[in-house]
Amino acid sequence: MAEEIEDQEESLFEAPPMAEQERMCEAILFASAEPVTVRELESRMPHGCDAAEALVHLRKRYEGRGVHLVKVGDAWALRTASDLAFLMQKETTETRKLSRAAIETLAIIAYHQPVTRAEIEEIRGVSISRGTVDQLLEMEWIRFGRRKMTPGRPVTFVVTPTFLDHFGLESARDLPGLKELRAAGLLENRLPPEHMPQVGEGDVDIEEAVEEGQSELFED
Repeated sequence: MAEEIEDQEESLFEAPPMAEQERMCEAILFASAEPVTVRELESRMPHGCDAAEALVHLRKRYEGRGVHLVKVGDAWALRTASDLAFLMQKETTETRKLSRAAIETLAIIAYHQPVTRAEIEEIRGVSISRGTVDQLLEMEWIRFGRRKMTPGRPVTFVVTPTFLDHFGLESARDLPGLKELRAAGLLENRLPPEHMPQVGEGDVDIEEAVEEGQSELFED
């Protein structure tokens, strides 16, 4: 009986036309400083709205424009078209340079996540200073992941949506391969070959592997 009453109440509210739902999503994304998930969009929109469908239409509408609708992890954001990024160079130039140790540590976490401090040190062949990890945490490019179900239950590290957003990546599968990283000067040859990301390795859905493959080795 309670379900019937709830259905009757819901039927009193008709969802706005899809064009109006697109406008709502556009307004929320435009005003938001951070990427917004579908769930967050629908929580702000009238009952019955389908934010996921509205985003599909909105993304098509922005094709070829100076601003694109892009997916960042499981969230969405309005971003300047990549071919026009040079126009924003003054405003977006990163003045804080990462050390070589920080760059290598970040690359290892991105390709081997979730990974412990000991595993990072084993791959690099040298110890990691606390300042290196703290800098990456402060920049919100990495975060603590699940604890590994091994003696001592060491904490792991993973990259964040902020990291993906900064480099224009939709997900971890879009990470570049070894040649691209070396060409950009982000990796040195002194890392052990067996631990280096290979060309095409970015095609593997790392996020999916993290979620589905660590149930026995990690705890929430």
